Amino acid sequence: MLLRNCRFAVWPSDSGIIVRENIDIKIIDGEISAVGRELINDIDDEVVDCSQMIVMPGIVNAHTHLGMSLLRGYRDDEELFEWLKSMWLVESKLTEEVVALSSELSIIESIMSGTTAFIDMYFHPFATMEIAKKYGVRGFLGPVFIDSFNKPKLVENELRNMIPQSNELVKPIINVHSIYSVERDTLSRVSALMDELHLLLNIHVDETRDEVIQARRTYGKQPIEVLDDFGLVRKNSIFVHLGWVTNWEMEIMIRNKANAVHCPTSNMKLATGGFFPVVELISNGVNVGLGTDGPASNNSLDVFREMKLAILLQRNNYWSTAMKASHALGMATRGAYNMIGIKGGEIMPGNKADLVLLDANSIGLLPLDSSNLASNIVYSATGRDVVATIVNGRMIYGPHNRNELINRAIELGHKLGERKIELIQE
Repeated sequence: MLLRNCRFAVWPSDSGIIVRENIDIKIIDGEISAVGRELINDIDDEVVDCSQMIVMPGIVNAHTHLGMSLLRGYRDDEELFEWLKSMWLVESKLTEEVVALSSELSIIESIMSGTTAFIDMYFHPFATMEIAKKYGVRGFLGPVFIDSFNKPKLVENELRNMIPQSNELVKPIINVHSIYSVERDTLSRVSALMDELHLLLNIHVDETRDEVIQARRTYGKQPIEVLDDFGLVRKNSIFVHLGWVTNWEMEIMIRNKANAVHCPTSNMKLATGGFFPVVELISNGVNVGLGTDGPASNNSLDVFREMKLAILLQRNNYWSTAMKASHALGMATRGAYNMIGIKGGEIMPGNKADLVLLDANSIGLLPLDSSNLASNIVYSATGRDVVATIVNGRMIYGPHNRNELINRAIELGHKLGERKIELIQE
């Protein structure tokens, strides 16, 4: 594939935001092979005219619950723990078929808004895994350790059974809901699994004040201190939310090179409070990603919205403009790719060809030039400005299948609406 005459290409780097104009991007075997002007295309190359496009790295939704699109808009205005009870009541009845339908709708929404990879935590992960394979998006997912829902041994067996089903794009991870949803023995077993399988650990941590209080009552320590005692603060650990993280917990993360994910919309909607310390973490070398959380708590799966909101929330909470557009763009792309262990997030030779094409003539981005490009993307763009999404060198969303995906999403929406009525009335 050759992306010809890209009006702009933009990506984060160690030195800041890089912007190139009127360049070609050549893709071979799923990787970017060359970036420059007037590149020669091979006879069998698919040539894409990008003269009216902005090309940026693929976006990682670093935390989501794709199977929850069924519950979008359900009990939205309840207090957090009442809302959780409402969710769990319906979730206890979910079948693999319903999760598959929900995940498919979520994946269509995701790829149409520029998501090239996701980290998912939800039930029936085999169903979501097959949907991700079908659409060609990168996915990191696995069964969830919640001791009250399932015996830890059953979760472990399900995880092990997923490993042979993985491929280059879709891989299993270890999902633990939280330290308060599992027993000590489960945390010890998870540590042993990390030693053996070398998979990513994905866990909600320091999300609410109540979680912190409970950790101190149960363990006499802060949540990340508890995880550290069990050997779970590692380079392949992903800690989600962190609104109530302390300075000394951050020091543990920094020392062990753990990763962090910020879900600004969901945290505000659920009124969890606290402050996610973006600048402190990034300035100390922590990989920080952005997540939408689930369709029930956000309610969108558009990571572009999270970029803007993350900055606004930081500035409002800290009375500071220390967090810039460059931070948010880096979190959604380069930082999250580092987190999942894939060379991506930059438009450079050798990087995976996971790319997003935006309409350079989108009214909300105008006027547009190299000096305001990154700011306009972060503060003005949404997923609706996405024209095409490329994963591993293959265009999984674009003009060729836009109408097909829209029609399928409408069909899924109708089916889920019927299932929702049935589940709520049972």
